[in-house]
Amino acid sequence: MTIQKGIVNEQTIYSHELQEEVTLLIYVPSTFSPLYKYSLLIAQDGKDYFMFGKVGRVVESLMEEKKIDRTIVVGIPYKDVNDRYEKYHPEGKQHAAYMKFLTNELVPHLDREFPTYQMGMGRALIGDSLGGAVSLLAGLAYPHTFGKIAMQSPYIDETILKKIEQFSEPHLLHLYHSIGSEETAVKTTNGSFRDFVTPNRKARDLFVQKGFSYKYEEFAGDHAWTYWQPDLPKALEHILAL
Repeated sequence: MTIQKGIVNEQTIYSHELQEEVTLLIYVPSTFSPLYKYSLLIAQDGKDYFMFGKVGRVVESLMEEKKIDRTIVVGIPYKDVNDRYEKYHPEGKQHAAYMKFLTNELVPHLDREFPTYQMGMGRALIGDSLGGAVSLLAGLAYPHTFGKIAMQSPYIDETILKKIEQFSEPHLLHLYHSIGSEETAVKTTNGSFRDFVTPNRKARDLFVQKGFSYKYEEFAGDHAWTYWQPDLPKALEHILAL
């Protein structure tokens, strides 16, 4: 693969788990050198993180300020809202297969392509809303593969709370978690409205109680990129700190 630095490169890989081609948006920082090892930041809602989150710019700037480790960003775009639901939601038809794709196919592919650390603490997952939920669930299911998780306004339900409660190795995960104090009536994929604040605060209490390495931020705002974008540097600085 010819590595172009400082711009978003698109590539596809075939997933046997999902039985489909998966598009990857890969950002290699402008200062990239194969002589160094790099952390991986894998973003659900990949296109949104590049377009609305300006994640490439944020990573470059934090690296320049020596606030985070050398990092390659890999965004995984969703095809449409249904595709997103089926892969990200705990009850989605492709949810288990998507998590296996991340762990058994995507990670080995990236470890072959780039000079990575090849260990859990060298890989971070990030996502907003349902993307935050699947990032957390992948970390809880495969903590030796994904050691760092950033959740921006994640979807949290009883299933997810139970998984947090049952997780027995909190020392393996390093978490960032943010939610807007106005997210009390968020419109979901099926058109219904849902309170995100209460379950997120329950999750916060569990993370603290179980002794996770954990940072929680509550911002004044609702469920939108208007608030996630300014929160992104904080999230990345926390999980990718040198």
